[in-house]
Amino acid sequence: VQLQASGGGLVQAGGSLRLSCAASGQASSGYNMGWFRQAPGREREFVGAIRRSGSATNYADSVKGRFTISRVNMKNTVYLQMNSLEPEDTAVYYCAADQGPWNRASVPSEYDVWGQGTQVTVSS
Repeated sequence: VQLQASGGGLVQAGGSLRLSCAASGQASSGYNMGWFRQAPGREREFVGAIRRSGSATNYADSVKGRFTISRVNMKNTVYLQMNSLEPEDTAVYYCAADQGPWNRASVPSEYDVWGQGTQVTVSS
């Protein structure tokens, strides 16, 4: 499977963005899908993940209540809706696909395929 992330941009604090991750080559329904981010000088960190069927989600504490992950398997697309954005959310955002168990979905090394990343910049 190949992943293509899009939807990043520049937004003011308090604003919203929706990122998309389109899968091609294989059906994304066979994968747990995760979102990660990496700010300059920092390690890649888990943002959230959604189970293969869409029946469960998991979020980092830093985004809980502000970000929502959803997926439309028929479209092979996963979304990250980001509300109430803060300057601390500024990073390159990556989507990733994982064939492993759901209970490891927050671990970057568990993911098999990564998209190219999309820049999100939140101004204060």
